[in-house]
Amino acid sequence: MQGRLPAGRGGAGSQGAGLVRTTCSSGGGSGAGAGQPGARPSEGPLDPVYPRTYGALLKVAQMVTLLIAFICVRSSVWTRYSAYSYFEVVTICNLIMILVFYLVHLFRLYRVLTCISWPLSELLHYLIGTLLLLIASIVAASKSYSQSGLVAGAIFGFVATFLCLASIWLSYKISCVTQSTDAAV
Repeated sequence: MQGRLPAGRGGAGSQGAGLVRTTCSSGGGSGAGAGQPGARPSEGPLDPVYPRTYGALLKVAQMVTLLIAFICVRSSVWTRYSAYSYFEVVTICNLIMILVFYLVHLFRLYRVLTCISWPLSELLHYLIGTLLLLIASIVAASKSYSQSGLVAGAIFGFVATFLCLASIWLSYKISCVTQSTDAAV
């Protein structure tokens, strides 16, 4: 148990365990020793290992896909303003939130902001954001009227929805399975 408490503030109790869980989530569930101290090459503000993890690569793929979906719809001629306005809002909000979570893990802000359960907040974001993105993509696909830009935006919206579903599974594995494993030990 001593090896599980990374340079914490006060060391013992639930605060240290919270640090372990958020440290596990920053590794994205992959990489050698994602939650073990000494696995990180440097202890600076920037995490050099995180950009190469599955969680980080998945977030980058989501951001790129959402940006392409937004640009496709934004540059097209609209036939129904409200349907595509909703699609734009959902894609940009999801993109911004995914960028925020990426930066939180990249700059190790989860160590500073320990009052927030980062794995749980990320899981909730993905649950709500994926549902809204699926609805927006369905509406965009049904109102596209065979215009190529709108169809492409809807397709990229569905691809982003699939990538977000993968993140839900990854976030669930990290937040729920890790906590139940820690409770059993």
